[in-house]
Amino acid sequence: MAEFTMPSLGADMDEGTLVEWLVEPGDLVRRGDPVAVVETAKSTIEVECFDTGTMTELLVGPGTTVPVGTPLALIGRAEERRPAPHAPKMGKPSEPAEPPASSGPSSPPPEPAPVPVPASSVARLPGHVDAGPLVRHLAEQSGVDLGTLHGTGPGGRVTRTDVEHAAAARTGTGPPRARATPLARRLAAELGVDLATVRGTGRQSAIRASDVRRAAPGPSAPAPPVPAVPTRPSATRPSEDRAAAMRQAIAGLMSRANRDIPHYYLSTTVDMAASTDWLREHNRRSPVGERLLPAALLLKAAALAAREVPELNGFWTDDRFTAGEGVHLGVAVALRGGGLVAPALRHADTLALPQLMNALKDLVTRARTGRLRGSEVSGATITVTNLGDQGVETVFGVIHPPQVALVGFGRVADRPCAVDGLLGVRPVVTVTLSADHRATDGAVGSRYLTAVDRLLQKPEHL
Repeated sequence: MAEFTMPSLGADMDEGTLVEWLVEPGDLVRRGDPVAVVETAKSTIEVECFDTGTMTELLVGPGTTVPVGTPLALIGRAEERRPAPHAPKMGKPSEPAEPPASSGPSSPPPEPAPVPVPASSVARLPGHVDAGPLVRHLAEQSGVDLGTLHGTGPGGRVTRTDVEHAAAARTGTGPPRARATPLARRLAAELGVDLATVRGTGRQSAIRASDVRRAAPGPSAPAPPVPAVPTRPSATRPSEDRAAAMRQAIAGLMSRANRDIPHYYLSTTVDMAASTDWLREHNRRSPVGERLLPAALLLKAAALAAREVPELNGFWTDDRFTAGEGVHLGVAVALRGGGLVAPALRHADTLALPQLMNALKDLVTRARTGRLRGSEVSGATITVTNLGDQGVETVFGVIHPPQVALVGFGRVADRPCAVDGLLGVRPVVTVTLSADHRATDGAVGSRYLTAVDRLLQKPEHL
């Protein structure tokens, strides 16, 4: 029996709130499957399972805040199933026992020997149906005979959906209620969303809270009446409270990073003429959906340089450096309403530019809608922050522990510079490096920035 525990989703996370379960007891889960939604001080994250088996018991309910490491659920072996409450016990075939000699008129009659039952006929025995207690209770309430149902769950297990469909067919009351998580049902009632019109994206097409939010009426819907009695600002602006909590968490982590990590800083100016010319030609020849932004070139160069200089790609833990297994590029994303997260583009050095561009768009979208996964918020080996679209020219960032480096890109701007002895105007970008002096020194950092410069001069090879 394995425990599914509240994971650590960052160096600054001490506790998390379970928002929503994406599975139910009896569901088969595989390593890497998202099984729960957890809210931290910085974002809402889908948490993956680290074991394969059957979800046997959920230990913590939605809305509960627990410390990191607290067991949230129990996972049994894949072949395990809850025993059916009324299933008859199987015994070995045996000869009928000789009745014992009577000891007197008051002796009770002997128990009859058990009758052997062939394994092939077990499913036809009354009451012997693979279904959980909640499903049996629902069937009893609905007047559905479980023995007549064909289970659609793992191993032929009868599910709640099977019973609801059978009940609807029996009573002629129309389609059963939509399969949805408890949080999704509560949210739908609050937002006035008809679950029958919502397309579920969870397991077995179950409707999740995020599906309900997407289906909720937009700003064009009539606004609810304003209450006559003023309420406290903290009660009417939860997004601002959340942003404040996020900034407090980020500030605490950065304070510890500044205190504990001996930073050193380097910068260089990179001529972007070759990259911008190549990018302009590539986008001219490409469909709209396949066009690239300058950020794709910058991120790919940062990832390839980290592969060339692995001393900057990894973690400082237990007073020593551990190299990362692959280049997982953390990308700083500003959230709507305030706050910042840095999810990882996994194996960014191996992605072709169109793949990297699509992965970046997907990552930013899910970061801003609270749909990141646990492996994306805790696995970055080096982080990049790009504030060029905000007009910033130079960025000196703070390292995100336990990483040992952070790369900053500013705005690509036209500047006068000398090229081959002649003064001209060229597009340039300032690239900075913040690095941990315990793991590397200025010589290693210089090699990294030189590699970034060299890679950006040949964009066709990125």
